Amino acid sequence: MAYNKVVISGINTSELTVLSEEEKMQLLREIRDTGSKSARDRLIKGNLRLVLSVIQRFTGRGEDVDDLFQIGVVGLIKAINNFDLTKEVRFSTYCVPMISGELRRHLRDYSHVKVSRSMRDLAYKAIQAKEHLTAELGREPNIDEIAAETGEKRSEVVIALESISDPVSLYEPVFSDSDDTLYIMDQIGDRNDVDSWLQEMSIREAIRSLGERERNILYLRFLRGKTQVEVAREIGISQAQVSRLEKSAIEKVKNGGDI
Repeated sequence: MAYNKVVISGINTSELTVLSEEEKMQLLREIRDTGSKSARDRLIKGNLRLVLSVIQRFTGRGEDVDDLFQIGVVGLIKAINNFDLTKEVRFSTYCVPMISGELRRHLRDYSHVKVSRSMRDLAYKAIQAKEHLTAELGREPNIDEIAAETGEKRSEVVIALESISDPVSLYEPVFSDSDDTLYIMDQIGDRNDVDSWLQEMSIREAIRSLGERERNILYLRFLRGKTQVEVAREIGISQAQVSRLEKSAIEKVKNGGDI
């Protein structure tokens, strides 16, 4: 979904400015010290592109984009109100889970999938605990820390949070600042399997090195689920050529992915 030339909630997104991290900190200090309304307004406007980046994960579910945008702004305002200047954490890093949490609460409350009231209440309690711990620790807490904060069993917290969560791709963007895009995958750590991480990076690099036709064939075959005959028809070559190019591309990726 492109936001560079659209109007959302009466705002021309092509005219939105982006603040540097230093400017955000200066405005936050001014808000804390003087309660300046103009500084607050400038900080909100300077982070609307961040809101737009986050709501891309929540579109395509029949929700009105204007509504999602306004709810995302509520999350942004909560982040401004609760941000702790004494913690060494980027404001945008703190904002993303706050905005996402606000959007998830909205989708949970208006979801067509029925979740029990007690489960929703526990999930809401866990989300609040997560936001509180994020502000206190300067990082996202793990599930054990959230469970301890809520006083609930770890397994029950996991089930409650999963009951209101939709599956998402690891390659979905959560924030984009100019050419620096942050994906869900970038926020996931695996300290116990460095080799797997290196292999993943190597495979991604190998895919990038493929020719455009080979990449397109792999995309149509394994992401779109098309048959070789359907791929051949779509790109205008024979099924035999598709088969040959597919095998060649897979072999290249395998060789590129070996550590």
